[in-house]
Amino acid sequence: MSVRLDLGPIQETLLLTLHARALDSRAPAPILGDVRSAEIEERIDYDFAKLKVKASLITGTALRARKLDDAVRRFVGAHPDAVVLDLGCGLDTRVFRCDPPGGVDWYDVDFPEVVAFRPRFLPDRSRLIGADLSTPGWAAALPGNRPAMIVAEGLLPFMPGDSFPRMIRELTGHFPSGELVLNGYTRFAAWAMKYHPSIKALDIKAAQGFDDAREPEGWGAGLTLAEEQVLTRVPEVAAFPQPLRAFTRLMAHSTAISRQGGRVLRYRF
Repeated sequence: MSVRLDLGPIQETLLLTLHARALDSRAPAPILGDVRSAEIEERIDYDFAKLKVKASLITGTALRARKLDDAVRRFVGAHPDAVVLDLGCGLDTRVFRCDPPGGVDWYDVDFPEVVAFRPRFLPDRSRLIGADLSTPGWAAALPGNRPAMIVAEGLLPFMPGDSFPRMIRELTGHFPSGELVLNGYTRFAAWAMKYHPSIKALDIKAAQGFDDAREPEGWGAGLTLAEEQVLTRVPEVAAFPQPLRAFTRLMAHSTAISRQGGRVLRYRF
């Protein structure tokens, strides 16, 4: 039986990324291969066609998820007692894809109305926190004596004002050490997102971004840049369909242009 979800515009973006991951899983050469996302999509009563998802969004979503997953796997492999926070988790299946050791406490965090329906689609594998991430104080109940991996996929442009760096300051102050990994939108990429057909279909006014990967080192959160991956230059581009593959490899010749096309940033604190 199909399930209809009552979502606001911001929350509805979780269906966009879910759809992109599902389409990738059905591709002849998937990048992420998240079959569970395809199974979830089939259970939701929603007109996914209205999102007008193109090949660039499918591959971009799958590729950034894969690189974020890789960072999580490395961290929990080195810290089997870690805390993992997947911020703005939506219906992401990252906890299943990463399959962390039993000593890891994994928290999936999103709006209360989102975490309320998440158990209808995903088995109980993580702890759920319902919170508005732009509101301080929600992390107070988290264990504060263990290393933490903080994942913020696709979140930065949708948090108003300075609420994203403020949230990161609060989190890095709460944990003794750890890493933050996110897909780092430039200011131009965040501005241009507003005109993407899929985002326009949801009437979202995305805006936040930063150009210099070292800018978060000045947020007062104790962050140090550990890695910047420009996604036009990773081996997985070979799995892109043509002509997107050729266009991406052309972009890769320019670092400045490549950064507009997507990057994954990892920081230590």
